[in-house]
Amino acid sequence: MAASVFPALLLAVAAVVLLLPAAEAVWLELPPSGTKCVSEEIQPNVVVLADYAIMYESHPSSHPTVAVKVTSPYGNTVHHNENATMGQFAFTTTEAGNYLACFWIDSVEKGSGTSLSLDWRIGIAAKDWDTIAKKEKIEGVELELRKLEAAVESIHHNLLYLKAREAEMRTVSEKTNSRVAWFSILSLGVCVAVSVLQLWHLQGFFQKKKLI
Repeated sequence: MAASVFPALLLAVAAVVLLLPAAEAVWLELPPSGTKCVSEEIQPNVVVLADYAIMYESHPSSHPTVAVKVTSPYGNTVHHNENATMGQFAFTTTEAGNYLACFWIDSVEKGSGTSLSLDWRIGIAAKDWDTIAKKEKIEGVELELRKLEAAVESIHHNLLYLKAREAEMRTVSEKTNSRVAWFSILSLGVCVAVSVLQLWHLQGFFQKKKLI
């Protein structure tokens, strides 16, 4: 019974995890001058963990260092580092939107640029399940159930976020429609008032000319 349940459980965990934007590993080619940036749209209260390192194998003749700056959607700096060959940033998001990580070469020795590896993980992918398993002494099916529970909670959080965004969009749309309606009524009122004034002016003009 347990042997037949375990593969099904693994498939369920894999299916749920695939629905989540869990991780992003990228390879950046940094130019000698200028900045290369990577952005990720993240919801609030989400754990973000990223490792970055210069890949000297692609440019063995030069050994530059890089600077990195990570900013929130409202421009707040959540990580800043200079003269680095490798590093890591970790934070829990407080704002919803695009988080921007920018890298540039800040050393005198720039050569023809360099390559940088960035392993960006968010949500349940940022959790160290091996450490959690050792700390709480869980393994096997119980560990997979914990992963599944975390994935379901993340999906539930995503659905609540999308619901809130949909309600916000609906409110904005209703306000916009209301403003358009009032603007149309105002425009119609102005047109009627102008027409009345034109008739009154023409009537006065014709009376002065004794045409009526």
